[in-house]
Amino acid sequence: MGAVGQPLHHEAAHLHVSGRALYVDDLPLPANTLHAAFGGSPVAHGRLRALDLAPVLASDGVVAVATAADIAGHNNYGGIVPDDPVFAGPLLNHVGQPMFAVAATSHRAALRAVRQFCADIEPLPAILDIRAALAADSYVIPSQTLRRGEPDRAQADAPRRLAGTMVCGGQDHLYLEGQIAIAIPGEDGQLLIHCSTQHPTEVQHVVAEVLARPMQDIAVQCRRMGGGFGGKESQPALLAAAAAVLAVKTGRPVKLRLDRDADMQITGKRHDFLADYEVGFDDDGRILGLKVMLASRCGHSADLSGPVNDRAMCHVDNAYFLEHVEIVSHRCRTHTVSNTAFRGFGGPQGMLVIEQVIDDIARSLQLDPLTVRRRNYYGLARRNLTPYGMTVTDNVLDTLTDQLEASSGYRARRRAVAAWNTANPVIKRGLALTPVKFGISFNATFYNQAGALLQIYKDGSVVIHHGGTEMGQGLHTKIIQIVADELGLPPAAVRITATDTTKVPNTSATAASSGADLNGKAAQAAARTLRARLLAWACTAFGVSADTVRFGGGEVVIGEHRLGFAELVRQAYLARVQLSATGYYRTPKIHWDRAAFRGRPFFYFGYGVSVSEVAVDTLSGETRLLRVDVLHDVGQSLNPALDRGQVEGGYLQGYGWLTAEELVYGGDGQLQTHAPSTYKIPTARDWPAEAHIALLQHEPNREDSIHRSKAVGEPPLMLAFSALHAIRDAIAACGDGHRLPQLPAPATPETVLRAIAAIRGEAWP
Repeated sequence: MGAVGQPLHHEAAHLHVSGRALYVDDLPLPANTLHAAFGGSPVAHGRLRALDLAPVLASDGVVAVATAADIAGHNNYGGIVPDDPVFAGPLLNHVGQPMFAVAATSHRAALRAVRQFCADIEPLPAILDIRAALAADSYVIPSQTLRRGEPDRAQADAPRRLAGTMVCGGQDHLYLEGQIAIAIPGEDGQLLIHCSTQHPTEVQHVVAEVLARPMQDIAVQCRRMGGGFGGKESQPALLAAAAAVLAVKTGRPVKLRLDRDADMQITGKRHDFLADYEVGFDDDGRILGLKVMLASRCGHSADLSGPVNDRAMCHVDNAYFLEHVEIVSHRCRTHTVSNTAFRGFGGPQGMLVIEQVIDDIARSLQLDPLTVRRRNYYGLARRNLTPYGMTVTDNVLDTLTDQLEASSGYRARRRAVAAWNTANPVIKRGLALTPVKFGISFNATFYNQAGALLQIYKDGSVVIHHGGTEMGQGLHTKIIQIVADELGLPPAAVRITATDTTKVPNTSATAASSGADLNGKAAQAAARTLRARLLAWACTAFGVSADTVRFGGGEVVIGEHRLGFAELVRQAYLARVQLSATGYYRTPKIHWDRAAFRGRPFFYFGYGVSVSEVAVDTLSGETRLLRVDVLHDVGQSLNPALDRGQVEGGYLQGYGWLTAEELVYGGDGQLQTHAPSTYKIPTARDWPAEAHIALLQHEPNREDSIHRSKAVGEPPLMLAFSALHAIRDAIAACGDGHRLPQLPAPATPETVLRAIAAIRGEAWP
């Protein structure tokens, strides 16, 4: 039995549970290392007229300060649009925006020193929310429109019409390991960066640009992260650049680590969205025409807001065929921290729109929302073209829904919930089944490539380098399994190294759920190259044909001979067979014309369905998740244990976003929820007492992905939609059936109580 498909534990699990896994903050430092901290803007919007850093320099332990004047190259870490300064000034655009950095002999000394600055700042009017930005035509990049068919005519001819608004908040990544970078000067202008980053090559590129040096002078390494979720895709470049500037200025290693408050104030979040929509539909609930205005709070700079909002547009359809549709997307500039990538990358926000539309249609027709959902599902032979022109050829939505509807007892439970709500005036229950269809590949086509370097040493041991990063999701484990499978070795025989830009260049971010798809194929290609070399040598040396040679179980059968893998490698080495190979992969079939907003941006789709049942206390607004049933499509799983963990974790993270995690900004632009004491994420106590999590069986990926598997990083987060809609269902049970629930996300107790009052026609105090 090969290694692929086995439910192996995480390759570093023994290190994690024993506390021996080394993160960036654990790395031994040179004796002369300095510690850095940022000095941030005290205002949301203002003009810096003067900055006096003399008191900072006079603070105990301070060795140097760095400002924009110390940057030899470009004062920018924006990856797409060069609008994100490492050190701001003279214009300040959000509270906490770094104006300078301090290097001191200790972390505490640096934190004390940065508070000592004196600044003369002219306050300027601040735009803080989406509606205000829309009113001011304040955008970070131009708006985008997607149109198919004739939505105006379709709506005008439709027997029924509805209009509404969907609102969802942002979300902080709250990774266990905060943002951190260490810059260590080397000889002849070289610099080694240890960084907690999902995108080592971008860190390398930004640092090189900031220092005005070639990328060959900058090496970036990352062995593992304590969580990323998209928050370590573009954001780590800021820390690495600032640490690098201070390291060059002082000639000493510099470590820059953000504490939790600074991390939450300085780094970007999931984009909050609002959407105004108009929909025309028939008496059976089928959508005939849809118009959506999407708007997101991007913050003060573009960051990754372009592709995030593009993906939101491409996911407004979710699981549903939209023949006549118009989507207008506004990317709003506000004087808040620049929002960034987050698990799902805009897809969840776009999908929430259509799920609310479907739910509103069903309730206006007094139909079961699942019935209306299924009537609007994509088909296989027809009704299978997305609004952006991609044909859906791998649709397993009906299979998933049939199986989960039966296994969860959905129909009987709906009747039980209705009976409960009739008998119980205070505690209401709700039930919902929602689908997921999520596109897999980077929006930017050129990122869909990966490389790997495989080394076999003459004792038969194996080391694999690849361009992906490990953030706890198990990517390294899957790569080990893939390589071991190709070489016929046990997984323990393969070691994986830190991601290193000097080993594998020009890496793409470990994002877009593509880590295993891209890097797995690249590692497989390298392993196949080396296996082919060993096979060719064995055939020549032993005088046999290739079909008589088999690799497996750590041995190689060569005709009538049997050798251990290590012995085969030893003999091949003595015969001067090259035992090192690179592998490369580029995703096939994809293409994208962004100007026309047409093409095939995704290699395939990941699917899933979930059923959630909740209880809502109508007096306090508190909600409780009672039961969850999930059936998720991972194709032919590379590792069922890891994939199941991703499904469970993704659901709970989505549940937190939709029910508890609330980012609150004050009127001065200050983030008031900047620590776990005020920003609440879900815990183990939020997991329901009854949960049934399953992976779809006997449905390998129809595309030639790595071992016919499917990505599992992002799609499970959207399974939590069923929890939000179950809460909507419970709120609807508080009224007379003539009003639609008005429930923004997150569904905190306050918003739940407000929605209950609205559906009862009561005034909210």
